[in-house]
Amino acid sequence: MLTQIPVVSAHGATATGGLAPGHGVLLVLGGIGLLGGTILCKRINRISPTVALSGVFVGLVVTALGAILFEALSPEVTYSAASMPFPRSWYFPLAVSVGFLIMVSSLVVGRIRWPTRPRYTFLGILMGLWIAYPYLFPGHTSDSHPLGYAIVLGTPILVGYIIWKDVGSVLSAVLRDPIARRFGVGVGIIVALFFISVTGYLSFFPEGGLPHEQSIVVLPAIYQLVTWPTLEIYLPHIPLFVAVSPGQVIVVGLLSTLIGLNAAFIARHWRVEERAGMTQSTAGAGAIVGSCTCGCCGPLVAKVAVLTAGPSIAAPLYWVFVDTASPLSALFIIASIILFAGSLVYSVEAARQPGQSAVIAPAD
Repeated sequence: MLTQIPVVSAHGATATGGLAPGHGVLLVLGGIGLLGGTILCKRINRISPTVALSGVFVGLVVTALGAILFEALSPEVTYSAASMPFPRSWYFPLAVSVGFLIMVSSLVVGRIRWPTRPRYTFLGILMGLWIAYPYLFPGHTSDSHPLGYAIVLGTPILVGYIIWKDVGSVLSAVLRDPIARRFGVGVGIIVALFFISVTGYLSFFPEGGLPHEQSIVVLPAIYQLVTWPTLEIYLPHIPLFVAVSPGQVIVVGLLSTLIGLNAAFIARHWRVEERAGMTQSTAGAGAIVGSCTCGCCGPLVAKVAVLTAGPSIAAPLYWVFVDTASPLSALFIIASIILFAGSLVYSVEAARQPGQSAVIAPAD
């Protein structure tokens, strides 16, 4: 069975300030409209690329705020084991098979496609370990095994090395453009706040059951493979709930940084168009919007599904992709890392082609 608890009963009308999920939907639609209108005006040369960047940024902010508001005020959904589409005993073979498939595929593709760049193969193997790791050790051993911490801590190091090795000089030139740099930082911050909000680590609408007095505690919590000390702060007079852990900072920091760098590169591309008086494809804007849209995590997707299509669709989504015990719940993380890092390397290498070198020229 799948039950729903109205947010009003959990928070009360005062806590929500009279807001409803519909207000979040309106903000999302307004933000999307602003994004589409800005890109269209830029496409037909009604506004300059620099002005378009401002419009895109405001549109992203409005859209993110709307999605956060919708997620926070929508009915809370709980799932029982009876709604699982398959037994939990399937998790072990699913995790091992998918994890090792990713690792073997990385070896084969890396050998054929990038024989001189073994770092790509190593990244693929590391991503496969994200899937298989929880089932490589019995019981709760995996919660604090050194290999788990090595996987999480090694991921940003390896991704950083790939970025530095393959696109470091280009990004250095791109980030010397102050407008592109500010745009990239702004988009990265939006994505970080959006991600921690929809995953419940930041909330201005705390759920019922929390104490009525200020609370600051440090508790062990499993987030991304292993247990991390988590600082939880609850300020009822704001109200505000925030939780921070090293694992969260690593994962959210890596994803938001990658998205911010992609956004900065696209901003620099638009700036070069403006300086050269060119009108080129606006596909880059789609990459910005797509990157931020990918910040929607499984719980938000499941919540939208249950509100629009009912529990029969939402429950399988939850148990396959959101349940922390599911081996596929890590697919969002590893797919995002590969997508954002890969798109950055691809964009920079495309800019190095003849006729595109202006994109990576020193900023004004």
